[in-house]
Amino acid sequence: MNKKLLQRLCETPGVPGREERVREVVRGSIRGLFDDVREDAMGSLICTRKRTTGTKRSPTRVLLCAHMDEIGFYVRHVDDNGYAWVNPAGGFDPRNLFHRRVLVCTKSADYVGIMTAGGKPVHIASAEDRKQIPEPLGFYVDLGMSPEKAKKAVRVGDFVVMHEPFVEQPDAFVSKAIDNRFAVFCAIEVMRKLAKGKGHACEIVVAFTTQEEVGLRGAFSAAASVDADLGIGLDVTLCADTPGVPEADRVTKRGDGAGVMFMDSSMIADQALAESICDVAGKKKIPYQRCILPRGGQDGAAIQRSGCGVRCAAIVCGTRYVHTITESIHKGDLQATIDLLAAWLISVK
Repeated sequence: MNKKLLQRLCETPGVPGREERVREVVRGSIRGLFDDVREDAMGSLICTRKRTTGTKRSPTRVLLCAHMDEIGFYVRHVDDNGYAWVNPAGGFDPRNLFHRRVLVCTKSADYVGIMTAGGKPVHIASAEDRKQIPEPLGFYVDLGMSPEKAKKAVRVGDFVVMHEPFVEQPDAFVSKAIDNRFAVFCAIEVMRKLAKGKGHACEIVVAFTTQEEVGLRGAFSAAASVDADLGIGLDVTLCADTPGVPEADRVTKRGDGAGVMFMDSSMIADQALAESICDVAGKKKIPYQRCILPRGGQDGAAIQRSGCGVRCAAIVCGTRYVHTITESIHKGDLQATIDLLAAWLISVK
């Protein structure tokens, strides 16, 4: 497993609409893996690998979507005291935003800042003060600059991401942006695996998409241009097997393998397609778990609704602490996801 690539993907900043740095990392990592690579108007990379085995009949075209964006912010105002006020791009739990290091990404340079909300420090705050949790619009970034320098350095429209290092634990990787750089990494590793294998009879299109975190926007455009026969959304899902979460709400369990998503709030999977993925996992002895996510969606929903409709499923990997700076993914589950997706693609006729 190319851990350095996963780390680079996770640490590279790229919010919805500003995925260009991630896109260039992807572009440099997929040389020789595809027959055609193009960038669409939304900034997604549409990468096609032709079939390498099979008959003369038209091949089944499979579209995989893995989104490149991470949740983040845009600067909406720099005030007269030099504080940068932000607008969220993606869904945040405000409890995770107090006193966080962030990276403010501008045209000329990146600046480390401190994100927090207005209010009294703990030593002088009352019990009632400490209960107050503002909405994301109530947070600002302290750039550690004079007001004059801040107003020159940062402009409205610059973007902001969390700024924490990628960490390897004995059985897990921990980072910001594992949602969804895991999937970008997974798609690249799968294509490398197929390139070294005996071949595949289907045509594979991988769309490294943009703006998923604000409504699957890049995937809608990508899917419209591909005209796929089958679609797979590749994404993280909840692994809430932690204290305080009832067993029935866990979605996935760490160490139990890849996830096959039968339903989330954006898509109900094609039953036969989802079962075929489970069948491959069983035959190849790849650990997997069937799952349903009550709230949340992924790019497969955009593929499913494209054209006259596409048979779709989602292959996911359980991740603890999603939408925080400490998203945590199990190494074995990650490898199982790579193995399952590769094995299923080989099985498609």
